[in-house]
Amino acid sequence: MMDAGSNNDVNIKAKALADALERYAGTRGALIPLLQEAQEIYGYLPREIMQEIAGKLKIPFSQVYGVATFYTQFHLKPRGRNIIRVCQGTACHVRGGARLLEAISAALGIGKNETTADGRFTLETVACLGSCGLAPVMMINEETYGRLVPEKIPAILEKY
Repeated sequence: MMDAGSNNDVNIKAKALADALERYAGTRGALIPLLQEAQEIYGYLPREIMQEIAGKLKIPFSQVYGVATFYTQFHLKPRGRNIIRVCQGTACHVRGGARLLEAISAALGIGKNETTADGRFTLETVACLGSCGLAPVMMINEETYGRLVPEKIPAILEKY
């Protein structure tokens, strides 16, 4: 059963989406900006929201789904409050990036592209974080951590 607070949250999100749909009504090329706004509102793109967008833009759901799954910026499942990105670039790979990923995965009990049951973390890999001189590197949200060894992982995760 939803409490009044969560019901209010649902109403706020629905209103924000309705406002976005209204702003983009009849606008050519509105799909990507609408998906971005919907994801900002919900934290990901629920199927029913993509269906609503398709209906309002008068385009097939398959087109909305195709765009949402093509671009890596869009997510179809809820994500954690903290996004961990582990670099898999050449410098990081050579300097122990795989061991780093294994240590994070073991500490959190999740695999790549998974979210912890409590919604605290989502673990992702990226091709390069652009901090090769600090390899191996990971980011948590906007904070970069470099020159990492697996032993440092628990203390870093504890901050979040």
